[in-house]
Amino acid sequence: FGRALGQAAQRTFRTFARANAVVTTCLSGGNMVARPEIDTVWQWLEQVTDPEIPVISLVDLGIVRDVAYSGTVLNVTLSPTYSGCPATRVIEEDVRKVLLAHGLEELAIKQQISPPWTTEWMSEKGKAKLREYGIAPPSARGKPEECPSCGSDGVSLVSQFGSTPCKAHWRCDSCREPFDYFKCI
Repeated sequence: FGRALGQAAQRTFRTFARANAVVTTCLSGGNMVARPEIDTVWQWLEQVTDPEIPVISLVDLGIVRDVAYSGTVLNVTLSPTYSGCPATRVIEEDVRKVLLAHGLEELAIKQQISPPWTTEWMSEKGKAKLREYGIAPPSARGKPEECPSCGSDGVSLVSQFGSTPCKAHWRCDSCREPFDYFKCI
């Protein structure tokens, strides 16, 4: 049927095949879409951005914990940045939309809160994107290492509460620009 020996497929009556998926016609007249490789799914998920910080992907943020098949069902495990994150449902729906758009209809999206998400799971690429966007990335020092606008290390805390619960509000002592700092969790 046009797929490699041992390669699982899912039946669909719509042609959703995109890159790295194989469409073949079955005797019943429906299409068989070979399931994409896990690496391909991770690439698709890298295109899904955080709804509160649209320059960083969910993968670079470190909240996509696992992607695996269980039979024909694709399981995606997400860890919210904290248990009360208001963006959790939006994130789940954005992941679902992207995967459905690539023809994956049998999905299970799970929330995993243990172990809790930590800023250590954020990629270096993600931290660089935050900095470029004007948000100071998390630091082991527990405060911004430098102003994301001018690079000065002279910064002052304005408020422990920033534009979202996972950020604090700081100000640069040199350029006087206010900025958010992504709290170390």
